[in-house]
Formats: sequence, C-alpha cells, structure tokens
Amino acid sequence: VQLQASGGGLVQAGGSLRLSCAASGRTVSSYNSAMGWFRQAPGKEREFVTSITWISGRTSYADSVKGRFTISRDNAKNTVYLQMNSLKPEDTAVYYCAANSLGSAYDNWGQGTLVTVSS
Repeated sequence: VQLQASGGGLVQAGGSLRLSCAASGRTVSSYNSAMGWFRQAPGKEREFVTSITWISGRTSYADSVKGRFTISRDNAKNTVYLQMNSLKPEDTAVYYCAANSLGSAYDNWGQGTLVTVSS
C-alpha cells in the first residue's frame, strides 16, 4: 500500500483546511481495515487524530479534535479526507495518513503534510 497525503498549508486560527490521502494497492483485507490520521508537533511524539473503517465507515476521534475535525472516505477513489475546522495554533503539526489494511495495526504510512496554524 502506498499513501500520498496532500492539502497542508498555513492558515489562521479559526480557519479550515482539508487534507487528502490517496491510497494505492490493497487497502481492504478485513472488515476492520481502516485508514487513520496521526500528527506530530515539533518536539512531541506522534499522536492519533482520527480513523475510519473502509467497509462500515466507523469513525474514531481524539478528544482534542472532536467536534472540529471530520474524517470521511471515498471508496471508489480509495481516498480518505480530513476536514479540519476551527483550527487552533496547537493543531500545528505534520499530519500523516496511515493504512491498517489487515485490521490489526497501522503498518503503512504516507509522507506527511505540514499544517501550520497562526494565532
């Protein structure tokens, strides 16, 4: 599985961005196959942001982004999106998409896209 993330950029606090992650290869091997977004801020460890399963569309969010971020998928395009609204400076990070094709662990990672939120 190869992943290509895009859509990062510079935005003011309160603004919005939409990230995309295009996947190629076999992304669905299990009912629980999923795609996730993670982020890593400067000097911090990578953290989970959100995920979505390909088949059922079940979603999960970190508490810090609930109500502001929305993950969605387009199965026909093998693409996952992350709509980020009401952005805060603490959302500044490199955002990575990842694939959990077997439904067990995220074992394929995209290259990351930088999101910078200015105050």
